[in-house]
Amino acid sequence: MSNITKIALVDDHTLFRTGLAGLLSQHDGFEVVADVGSGEEFLGMLPSLDVDVVFMDISMPGMDGAETTRRALAERPDLRIVTLSMYGDEHYYTRMMESGASGFLLKDSDIEEVYSAVEVTMAGDSYFSSALLGTLTRNMSMLAVDEPDEDQLSNREVEILVEVCRGLSNQEIADKLFISKRTVDKHRANIMEKTGCKNTANLVVYAIKNHLVDL
Repeated sequence: MSNITKIALVDDHTLFRTGLAGLLSQHDGFEVVADVGSGEEFLGMLPSLDVDVVFMDISMPGMDGAETTRRALAERPDLRIVTLSMYGDEHYYTRMMESGASGFLLKDSDIEEVYSAVEVTMAGDSYFSSALLGTLTRNMSMLAVDEPDEDQLSNREVEILVEVCRGLSNQEIADKLFISKRTVDKHRANIMEKTGCKNTANLVVYAIKNHLVDL
């Protein structure tokens, strides 16, 4: 079984694709197997394409990244799709997450972060650019939630989840909500168990997908 991760690039900017392909080729464990300028072109070659990770531009002429992602994953649910974005694209993220994107990477990220995005998503986890995660969590606002079912997060757990996504420590959350750190510890453990999340990036994806927060 090959240890090479096969990567496709889908972006309408030729120079950007060329540069990213060159940087990815410097990694011994990666191989760029497709380099295309539109969602339609990518979907057309997908049935015969051996690929593991796709770097997908959000905004492209014709079919955008969210629709391309949705259609690609309907055909190949095993794909890991990493969104390529710029500052100001945050309003697209909910659609990309709902379409099934595994990660979000700023186009000006350094190459080590690109490598990390491939490795983390291949391991089945969600990935956010560290700069992007900071921007998202600062701009999050909690939405009103109805009384939850027994197996869903309680209103207090949702409140704590949002603060965790914002990067607050358990002690900082306790201070903000006027409860004990021990109570926060317990709620946080329950949140992790109920959602199956392991880190802040996973929690951000969960919160946005389940419409618990607004960006």
